[in-house]
Amino acid sequence: MIVLNGGSSSGKSGIARCLQAVLPDPWLAFGCDTLVDAMPASMQTASEGIEFAADGGVTVGPEFRTLEAAWIEGISTMARAGARVIVDEVFLGGAASQQRWQKSLGDLRVLWVGVRCDSAVAAGRETARGDRVAGMAASQADVVHHGVLYDMEVDTTDTESLECARAIAARAA
Repeated sequence: MIVLNGGSSSGKSGIARCLQAVLPDPWLAFGCDTLVDAMPASMQTASEGIEFAADGGVTVGPEFRTLEAAWIEGISTMARAGARVIVDEVFLGGAASQQRWQKSLGDLRVLWVGVRCDSAVAAGRETARGDRVAGMAASQADVVHHGVLYDMEVDTTDTESLECARAIAARAA
């Protein structure tokens, strides 16, 4: 299992796709966007679910946490069943977010990867994407890494996703 953690628009999804191309075996990729997209629209506007503020801030409520816990357990179960899994995550809670995953993953072999990107560069990507609330990239660039322990880190500010993926694949071997 490979867990990529970084702020919005830091390059995690691109790295995940490149990892699928360079790793020798088939790997499934799941992103936190998958979870949010799977939720009913009402969960994306209610304080019990997940709210995206006009300034890019993200707030999650208890119903979101319940569904997130089930999602984490489901992905962990797939990995325990033998699937190779790449997770593209945004640890809004820093170390507490990582601990939720660690609790579910138990003794599975996991490569924890921090994906960093200069906040101005990530903000530029965010604008170019057009599918994010302006300000998310800048607000998440550092906070998602607070207290998180990594096996390795990559920085996509000046490094392409494929080069990052090759470094991660070498470490995962």
